[in-house]
This record gives sequence, C-alpha cells and structure tokens, in this order.
Amino acid sequence: MQPVPVNDEAPHLLIVDDDDRIRTLLNRFLTGQGYRVSTADNAAEARARLEGLVFDLIVLDVMMPGESGIEFAKYVRSQSPVPILMLTARAELEDRIAGLQTGVDDYLTKPFDPRELLLRISSILRRTALPPPVPAGNEPESVRFGPFVFHLQRGELRHGEEHIRITEREREILRVLASGLGETLPREALAEHGAASNERTIDVQINRLRRKIETDPSNPLHLQTVRGIGYKLVIDR
Repeated sequence: MQPVPVNDEAPHLLIVDDDDRIRTLLNRFLTGQGYRVSTADNAAEARARLEGLVFDLIVLDVMMPGESGIEFAKYVRSQSPVPILMLTARAELEDRIAGLQTGVDDYLTKPFDPRELLLRISSILRRTALPPPVPAGNEPESVRFGPFVFHLQRGELRHGEEHIRITEREREILRVLASGLGETLPREALAEHGAASNERTIDVQINRLRRKIETDPSNPLHLQTVRGIGYKLVIDR
C-alpha cells in the first residue's frame, strides 16, 4: 500500500496498548494510510488524551497493567459514544462477550493482519459517520413525528393546535435532528452544532425534551437512542 498524505480533516485515532512495538507499528501503518494517530501505553495516559482531544475511534488493547481495557472501555462508554475497536490476545468467547457488553463496536484477536485492522477501522468509521448535511435551501420547512409538528425556521413545536413550550437548547436539538431527515447524529455533532456545551449536557437536554414529546420517556418512540452512536428523530415520511 502506498502512503497516503495526512490532512487536518482525517479521522483521528487513539491507539491504547502497553506493547511499545505494537503501538509503534500501528502508528506508522495507520499514519501511512492517511489517519491522524495518537498513542497511549495505559488507561491513565489514554484518559489524559481524551481530556484534551476529540477522537473518531479508539483502538484498545484488553490486557494492560493497572486498569484493563474492559474497565477503560466501560469508562469511555459512560462518557462518550466514540467507537472502540478492541484488540486482545485472548480468543475465548467469554472475553469477546465481556468486551461487547461494554459497548465496544468490534473485536480483533492478536495476532492480526494490519490490512484486516484497516478494513475494520474503515467499516466502523463508515457506520458511525455523520450523515451528509442537507444542502442550504433544501431543508424541510417542517417535519412531523407522531402527533407533533416542528417548524424548523420558526423553531416552533406544535401538538395539533397546541403550542409546546421548549427551551432554546431543546429547539436547537430538534432543528439539528430534523435537518438530518431521520439520520442518526452522534452526541458530538449535536454539541458542535451548539445544541449544548458538551455531550453530557446533550443527554440531559434529550431527557427533558422527551418528557415533552413522549408518552413514555423511558421507552421513547420519537426521539430514540442509537446505542454507541447518539440520537435520531423518527420522522414521518
């Protein structure tokens, strides 16, 4: 494979592995394929990386000294929907299940061919990519979901003839989700669009909005969670 020039818009990967040789090889290989790459040799260092940078995917080893990859994956998933590809030298079914139960997106057993790793990374990034933006001027005037109608330009939510009061942040969440025409949007995307200051706040705003539009907020029909990614508004076609 010929090296691909890295640009500032390329997906940013975090490699977490206590094996210096593997970190170096993956850094060199994935950088050569056009990705931006950062590395960490343990969970504590990875936490520090996550505090200062936003990553598109984490490649995570299971067996590390101190905090294990499984434990670190649980922490990451409690904070963010960033995709996780887990690496392990252990092939037992129980270990794979334990990793998947934490919410990791894929699992690759060592030793592996770097080309397979590359394909799995590409596949995960495609699944979790943002939908293409709606071209300016092509946004719908309004969307309907169940008995509700949301007017994008006016930022107005109605239930029949009743006007539903929503906050500015709730209005922006609805506007971004409605503009996506039913596509799933990651929490990071909602935060970047100004719907909230960070991903944790997004979850709080989503829960408040659900109390206004869902009959059963704990089992939402309109504003749904897509595990490991983010949220989508199920609009009527």
